[in-house]
Amino acid sequence: MDVKTGFFYLFSVVLLFAAFRVVTARNPVHAVLYLMLAFSQASAVWFLLNAEFLAIVLVLVYLGAVMVLFLFVVMMLDINIDTMRKGFWKNFPLAATLGAIVALEMAAVLLSGFRLSEAPALAAGAMPVDNGKALGILLYTEYLMPIQIAASILLVAMIAAIALTLRERKDSKAIDPSIQVKVRAADRMQLVKMGVTQPAPAPLAPVEESK
Repeated sequence: MDVKTGFFYLFSVVLLFAAFRVVTARNPVHAVLYLMLAFSQASAVWFLLNAEFLAIVLVLVYLGAVMVLFLFVVMMLDINIDTMRKGFWKNFPLAATLGAIVALEMAAVLLSGFRLSEAPALAAGAMPVDNGKALGILLYTEYLMPIQIAASILLVAMIAAIALTLRERKDSKAIDPSIQVKVRAADRMQLVKMGVTQPAPAPLAPVEESK
């Protein structure tokens, strides 16, 4: 067994263990962390299978955005674990049946749809091209116009979302810096002369010392 095969079995075992702990962990935060571990191991397996683009997308999209969002939501919500456990054994037979059906369908597809064969040999003098580079060449040559249109639509949508949510707060104490620069001392303080409105109090009589 070579090094690549050993890493494949290592990542696969950790992936299966993490996936099992996702559905068996009692703490939702631990379940989310195990799910992040499962995604990282799946990304490593895809790297071994020369699917670099899928592996990078899995790390960026799921581990970098979706799972972080899930983790924040789970940690911010006040989840009562005892309430979540109610009705578990009542729904367990249906869940086990559906899980077995899905497992059998996946086994049937994997056993009948894949055959072990050698990778196609490269032509003499040809340089191997990874799928990420091949996908980039295809997107920015043949599908350049659709990519530019999609990027423009996403840019407009992002600007529109910022414009719709950007509102001036009434309780904000922010001051325009240009107004601060133009301010003068006379504008900050003004002396006002006021007349005497009350007479001065009479002096107190001296207190005689007791004999």
